[in-house]
Amino acid sequence: MPELHFPWIEIAILLPLLGAGWVARIRDPISARRHCLVFATLAFMSAAAEAQDFYSLNIHQATDHWHLMTKFIGRELFAIDELSAPLVPLTALLYLLTALATLQTKVPRFSFSTMLVGESLALALFSAMDPWIVISLLIASSIPPSFELHRRGRPTRLYVLSMSLSSIMLVWGWYLVDAGGRHPQSLWLLVPLLVGVSIRCGIFPFQTWLSDLYENATFGTALLMSTPLAGAYAALRLIVPYAPDSALRWLGLGSLLTAVLASALSMVQKDARRFFCCMVISHTAMVLIGLEVATPIGLTGALCVWLSAGLSLGGFGLTLRALEARRGRLKLTHFQGLYDHAPALAICFLLTGLGCVGFPGTIGFIGTEMLIDGAVEAYPHVGPLIVIATTFNGIAILRAYFLLFTGTRYSSSVSLKIGGRERIAVLTLAALVLGGGLIPQPGVSTAFHAAQELLKERDARFPTTATEHHAAKSTVRDQAASEMSSHRPRNAVPR
Repeated sequence: MPELHFPWIEIAILLPLLGAGWVARIRDPISARRHCLVFATLAFMSAAAEAQDFYSLNIHQATDHWHLMTKFIGRELFAIDELSAPLVPLTALLYLLTALATLQTKVPRFSFSTMLVGESLALALFSAMDPWIVISLLIASSIPPSFELHRRGRPTRLYVLSMSLSSIMLVWGWYLVDAGGRHPQSLWLLVPLLVGVSIRCGIFPFQTWLSDLYENATFGTALLMSTPLAGAYAALRLIVPYAPDSALRWLGLGSLLTAVLASALSMVQKDARRFFCCMVISHTAMVLIGLEVATPIGLTGALCVWLSAGLSLGGFGLTLRALEARRGRLKLTHFQGLYDHAPALAICFLLTGLGCVGFPGTIGFIGTEMLIDGAVEAYPHVGPLIVIATTFNGIAILRAYFLLFTGTRYSSSVSLKIGGRERIAVLTLAALVLGGGLIPQPGVSTAFHAAQELLKERDARFPTTATEHHAAKSTVRDQAASEMSSHRPRNAVPR
């Protein structure tokens, strides 16, 4: 396998881990945040250099240069391809901006050392391709939030039970698939794997652990646990290349139900955290719908929606987190009129929220259109339901905006204006949301190439399905051509 010019993958993973050990020794929270920002910035720069080095090689897949961890473990651990190349710097950026936007009033409640451990595990997860390594890192990444819940004295039973069940199902499911030569012929062999991924993604009826996490953990921890969409990455590495069409249909059916249900619930939520949690669940489900379609357009749209959801939901969540730091837990039961006090937050709230639902001119527009087109091409009934879910999400975002920022005048003796650190974090994500909408071609091209390679891998395992798919498309094309060349309608009766 080709190698990068420099071991950026291992450096990006090890820097946050070393930073976690260093920051854990610092007792002053303000100083701990300062040192955390240094390590998070270096990790983001390494992740960005990793993506740039990979794109400069103009190849599909590459490994590190030093192979330090490979020599230590004895097997190839990490690599980068066109799928993970944009996800690694995106994840590092979300962690960096979350630490940057943490107000001093919230610093004592937020563990920066735990955040750096989570960042190292997340970067390692998105750099892993071997299924057993993906499962191990997915299990490991679920551990830090449980320590935070325990440290804050919050209930951990639901979260621990859900993550334990998901871990058991993932290990059991992949053992069955691996023992069968990674070519399962029976749907029942994939049931444990489907259940494990569904729990981690919050697919109905397994979404309660995520709402419980948003209720009891800090907003920053819940945000970083959910917005990179680690469960979707597990589905892409563990299910899509190895599952037959019947298994993908079941996953897509559950995801479709979840997307519509979560978007409908987001319109009636009275708590801002639960509203944002419904948005995360709905977008995760829509990404899984695109993965289930397994066509070039549908997969490309799903990958584009994945990137746009990471950026838009990240900025949207950081805006809500900044408002919560000033006002406490936000309730969506009455008008609060915060626009005059925080106009920058209001603009970023609306911009990133519209980016979540694919408003024209934002990064999510092209991806949402391709996702709907691919879904309609494969299953005509799926497209309208995706449109309904997107419409419900848009209504929910506008409802939350009007309740939080308009309708009345709010008087406060304390300034609620956005700070310099928060301004940098939120405006950075807002600029990426707009920039990705105005110049979508690089992201779409990368997603399309990644979708093609994924489909090639899948077609190699299921040649019959691929042949039938291509034959069906050729038949439809031939029928359309014959009808267009005919001088009378197809069902016309000659006189």
